[in-house]
Amino acid sequence: MYPPPPAYPHEGYPPPPQPLRPVRGVAIFAVVALVCDSLAGIVAAVIDLWYAALLDRVIADPDSVPESEITAGDVVFGLSGILEVVTYVVAIAAFLVWLFRVRANAEILSPDGHRRAMPWLIFGWVVPIISFWFPKQIVDDVYDASAPTPSPPKGLLHAWWAAWLIGSWTSNVGARMLNDAEELEPLAGAARFDVVSIGLLLVAAVLAIFVIRKITDAQEEHRSAAAADAAPAVPGAYPAY
Repeated sequence: MYPPPPAYPHEGYPPPPQPLRPVRGVAIFAVVALVCDSLAGIVAAVIDLWYAALLDRVIADPDSVPESEITAGDVVFGLSGILEVVTYVVAIAAFLVWLFRVRANAEILSPDGHRRAMPWLIFGWVVPIISFWFPKQIVDDVYDASAPTPSPPKGLLHAWWAAWLIGSWTSNVGARMLNDAEELEPLAGAARFDVVSIGLLLVAAVLAIFVIRKITDAQEEHRSAAAADAAPAVPGAYPAY
């Protein structure tokens, strides 16, 4: 009679490693949301330019533009702004869902390699001042933990974060310009400036997609390697000599 094998947890025996959760699904969700947000931004930019041209015509000769066309322009311009906000919020939510998943996996891969606690995945984006660098540190740490080599190059992450900061700043400036515009000429200028902020955020969205793909691919490689290591041996197989 042999004693039964020790069960986990047991003194002297480490617990089995926690498996990584799949990230491909949430990554696809985040990428699709970013693409939809980018397409909505392009549509909004076209409407911005059309609306600014309409306002130019009104400024040049108010009697040359029918009241119905002005009303339709106001409605379309307002709806485009709502579309921008809705798709932007969905894209942010999708990105955060993905970020929570890859951060959880990254803590398994590198338990001591993270400078910020999990709640900062939300608060880091909204708390003034620290929002300039906390989210970037979180993504950097996830990237480091997921990469197959130590100290991987971060040029892509730096470019994404710079584009995000500049695009967010110009977007906030454009929103204030629209809110403060009480005359037609400043309103036309604000509509054209919105095109600039949309273009910068579009660059940030494209770079974010590449960041998502890079980290997702790295973590899926870890999952595949762990599954291969845990695969049971084929019955009846003998080692090769």
